[in-house]
Amino acid sequence: MTGATGPTGATGSTGATGTSITATYAFANNTSGTAISVLLGGTNVPLPNNQNIGPGITVSGGNTVFTVANAGNYYISYSINITASLLVSSRITINGAPLAGTINSPALATTSFSATIITTLAAGDAISLQLFGLLAVATLSTTTPGAVLTIIRLS
Repeated sequence: MTGATGPTGATGSTGATGTSITATYAFANNTSGTAISVLLGGTNVPLPNNQNIGPGITVSGGNTVFTVANAGNYYISYSINITASLLVSSRITINGAPLAGTINSPALATTSFSATIITTLAAGDAISLQLFGLLAVATLSTTTPGAVLTIIRLS
């Protein structure tokens, strides 16, 4: 037989605050109308404007390479808007290699490109946003952000 439930005890002390993985993040864009000379093999898009870079990610001096300090699963999203329709393609590269799932190769000339992915990165991986596939000059838009890159560590 079980007796009556006793009164509720005093609330215990609050535990330690957990680690916030999403404190590792980077946001950068290009709003300056940069003209990019696109090469067949790829040209990195500079992202010098409105940078908000948290701990755990560093940016190259040319604002084209974002390096993660810690391994983990990362959310990566980009958009590119150019002023004239071109039959160029866009992608994210990791250490210079194209990241599957981020390659945007339109069948018709266009002015807008974007992709979003969650992927596993190793410590020291270098992320870049590229235009590729056609010898051309692509001018980034100034009326909408010409290029935007977001990187967030999820776990």
